[in-house]
Amino acid sequence: MDKELIDQFIISSLKEDVGDGDHTSLATIPADAVGKAKLLVKDYGILAGVELAAEIFHVIDNRFKINIFLNDGAVVKPKDVAFEVEGNVRNILTAERLVLNCMQRMSGIATKTREIVDLLKGTNTKVLDTRKTTPGMRYLEKWAVRIGGGVNHRFGLYDMILIKDNHVDYAGGIREAIESARNYVAGLDKKLAIEIEVRNIEEVEQVLQTGGIDRILIDNFNFDDLCTAVNMIEGRYITEASGGITVDNIRRYADCGVDYISVGALTHSVKSLDLSLKAVKA
Repeated sequence: MDKELIDQFIISSLKEDVGDGDHTSLATIPADAVGKAKLLVKDYGILAGVELAAEIFHVIDNRFKINIFLNDGAVVKPKDVAFEVEGNVRNILTAERLVLNCMQRMSGIATKTREIVDLLKGTNTKVLDTRKTTPGMRYLEKWAVRIGGGVNHRFGLYDMILIKDNHVDYAGGIREAIESARNYVAGLDKKLAIEIEVRNIEEVEQVLQTGGIDRILIDNFNFDDLCTAVNMIEGRYITEASGGITVDNIRRYADCGVDYISVGALTHSVKSLDLSLKAVKA
């Protein structure tokens, strides 16, 4: 966990939610009230966000006592209790929604990721996430992908060169785009991998003739053409497939021998896991 980044996220999120005060709790709960709450699981899936939840509680009130029963990555079912937190009741209630919003979404992402990872067992193909994330929550969502057993692709525009179709068209073609990227990287003090997207077999041939890249993104190919492309590349470059690949056909596409399959749905349209923070009565 990147504590500095996470703490900035927590402070910003609390500012958005709390504003000038949690007036409901201020109006109904005595300032010195102490109590306990439990994180109750109400769904089947993979738990994610426990470590984050502990940090949220501690940023709000470092006097909280947290007893963790289930860690990130645990397989969970209804009525499981992930953890208990004990301390100032007003502060528990302040933390409640932020903890649930984060954990529910992260657990949903981890659950979907694990489903796909299980479908790919027995192949050499790994599932990748994308940049199709919720603004401000990318770190958390990609963290959840890792918890589910997936692999993070680039985090942003700054840590990899990915030449997509629009870049190719604006640059004047495959060769022009690759050569420009190589010249650009050569002038930097940081090492950036170069990946290029191809739209058809002809573009695969152009990439192979040009060379000088690290990975080829084979986008929106049908099954037969993907297999043809992977055979043409012959392991000279890392291969990644995307587009039109679902849980129903991902295993078949993996059997082509592609190294990675990127799935935007891991983060852009996932169903949250049902969790609840419930008061524990003395």
